[in-house]
Amino acid sequence: MFKKIKNTAYPPQERPILVWDGNCGFCKYWVTRWRGLTKEKVVYKTFQEAAQYFPDIPLKEFKKASRFIDTDGRIYSGPDSAYKSYSAGNMSPYLHKWYQQNGVFAKISDTGYNYITKNRPLVFKCTQLLFGKDPTDPKPYWLMYIISTILIVFYLSRL
Repeated sequence: MFKKIKNTAYPPQERPILVWDGNCGFCKYWVTRWRGLTKEKVVYKTFQEAAQYFPDIPLKEFKKASRFIDTDGRIYSGPDSAYKSYSAGNMSPYLHKWYQQNGVFAKISDTGYNYITKNRPLVFKCTQLLFGKDPTDPKPYWLMYIISTILIVFYLSRL
């Protein structure tokens, strides 16, 4: 389980930064996607690049979860780092609010995040199956899988 760190004494000066694991294919896929959506509103750096600028955050904590570090020094960890990135990019601001205000949503998000971190290679392959290999041009393969499954079930139920 990742630790939720509240603040840093070394906030970024101009724009918030999302710090993520550069050795994680799943992470790289989604950061590439988010970078295109948030444009210049968020800086994306791997913890391998950025950890030295945040000496009050233990390296082991960077390895456990992504961190969104805001210009006021506040830190959002794990799934909330993604939700906060969405908010900064004006994509889905309600997710961050739900995470902050709804304990059940936060618990489900944290549990899902922990599952993903423990199964990154598998989840990365599933991501590519559902959305394609190019994060800058996702495909709705998941929709085709659902429709195909419904058609197969319908066909089999008619036999």
